[in-house]
Formats: sequence, structure tokens, C-alpha cells
Amino acid sequence: MSVFGRFLDGLTQYFVDPIARIFGPSDDNYPAIGLQPFEGEPFAQRVEVSDGL
Repeated sequence: MSVFGRFLDGLTQYFVDPIARIFGPSDDNYPAIGLQPFEGEPFAQRVEVSDGL
């Protein structure tokens, strides 16, 4: 393989690998625990937020 061919192959892999990772299937190993219900009390008071500027 020529120098140009190796360069082109490396350049192609440089762009294809991240794109394949972004658009490929997820590789997360999160446990399948489902939706967890909220068991607390909602905060009933109004909170004022200042800009601090």
C-alpha cells in the first residue's frame, strides 16, 4: 500500500470512528430497574431568584 493510501485510510478512520460511535447502538450498562415513583412531598413554597448582578 502506498503512503497516500495509508494516509487516506487513516484520515477516513479518523472521521468514521466518531460518527459510528455517535450514531451506533448505545453501549450503556444501566440496570433495567424501570420508573421509580416519587415518595416525597412537593416543595409548596415559592422561591425568589435574584440575578446577583
